[in-house]
Amino acid sequence: MKVIKNYLYNAVYQVLLLIIPLITVPYISRVLGPDLVGINEYTNSWMTFFLLFGQLGISLYGNREVAYHRDSKEDRSTIFWGIECLQTLTIIFALLLYLTATLLFSTTFKKYFLLQSFWIIAAGVDVSWYFMGIENFQRIVTRNLVVKLASIVLIFTLVKSHKDLGIYILILGLSSLVGNLTLWPYLRKEIKWISLTNWKPFSHFYPALLLFVPTITTQIYVVVNRLMLGRMSTQNQLGQFGNTDKIIKVILAVVTASGTVMLPHIANKFSNGDVKGVRDSLYHSFDFITALAVPMMFGVMAVAEPLAPWFLGHAFAPAGRLMMIEAPIILFIAWSNVTGTQYLMPVNRTKEYTISVTIGAIVNIVANFLLIALFAAKGAALATDISELAVTAVQLFYIRTTISRRRLFGTMWKYSLCGFIMFVIVYRLSHIINMSIANLVVEVVVGVVVYAICIIVVHAPIVDQALNLIYGLKNKQK
Repeated sequence: MKVIKNYLYNAVYQVLLLIIPLITVPYISRVLGPDLVGINEYTNSWMTFFLLFGQLGISLYGNREVAYHRDSKEDRSTIFWGIECLQTLTIIFALLLYLTATLLFSTTFKKYFLLQSFWIIAAGVDVSWYFMGIENFQRIVTRNLVVKLASIVLIFTLVKSHKDLGIYILILGLSSLVGNLTLWPYLRKEIKWISLTNWKPFSHFYPALLLFVPTITTQIYVVVNRLMLGRMSTQNQLGQFGNTDKIIKVILAVVTASGTVMLPHIANKFSNGDVKGVRDSLYHSFDFITALAVPMMFGVMAVAEPLAPWFLGHAFAPAGRLMMIEAPIILFIAWSNVTGTQYLMPVNRTKEYTISVTIGAIVNIVANFLLIALFAAKGAALATDISELAVTAVQLFYIRTTISRRRLFGTMWKYSLCGFIMFVIVYRLSHIINMSIANLVVEVVVGVVVYAICIIVVHAPIVDQALNLIYGLKNKQK
């Protein structure tokens, strides 16, 4: 029950993180104009570079370590102070480097570079990794949601003209800082003061650095397709692909939210020696994520062509076909989220996880180089599919001796069959009726009903999971 509740909290929050820009971006684009928006993107990109090196892999590492020692207040307090001290030191180092680079090399945009530094300061006081480790996602989500909504109000209230770019950057940076500070008061009941001599922050440096490698690798190949497409094709093709990717990422947020929730849950089982519990959690999570990802993949493919010009504008009609091509990553990333984030990382098999994402990055670069030249944006979308499939394949290879792949994929045909039937019906419906909010809702409802009926008919394992959950809720109420 706790895992399901945490998943729902995180799924809702991840979707909100992606939806909120859809509210503010049109307004900011009109008020500031393309030049000032470009200045913000440029200065923020450089800041992010320093921020990544300041964070190392501390957030992911801290999440896992707190989960390992969650049952002992003494141990988790020692872990917290040691990791937070390390985080403070690395962030201060990154901030000093950033400010030095800004003061020495920046001329035109120095003011905006300096304002961006609040993002780095905010990272230094971020303790959300601790609350993830103890599986208290409600506190994180509630806090972040309130801060995000407050920042939206401030943007619409204070950003009124071209002169307000600095205010806009300041709102975003300060909202992150304030949001992170609001979690600190809750620590008083969670941890206790530990003597400075027992903190030993540098004992955490090397293991955190090991997690930094896959983190930075993942970040690199998330943006490399855009960089290569922009260099090898036209800006129009880059725009088509960029907007396609944003829509796909909204769907993915719902699917991958389980990874953040399950990592500390499985890590705690692993630290307690519950090997059977770890494997059972993996099997259940893989089945759940497959049952969710398959209809989302087919659903996107079914409505993509009429959705793109209606949602993005007629100039973005080609994005519909791109969405159909890129949709399979919903399933591939869902699988690698389970095998990587929910299994390899919690059981401390970081090396295998790092190798898998590194191979994905290499495959992504090679595939982009070959396919963009031939198919432009379609090639970039296809390269994304291939690279994500490569990551999943490598991770499945690494877990072959501990996890039964036959059990993982034994019922895959049921979800695929149900998803394909849903696709045929919704695809036909979407091309008969005009696209509108009401009709899109109708298509989604029809798709959900058709898929639900199908998985009940073929008796997919997710049906038993749902029934067990319902019975559990009823028994809890009694």
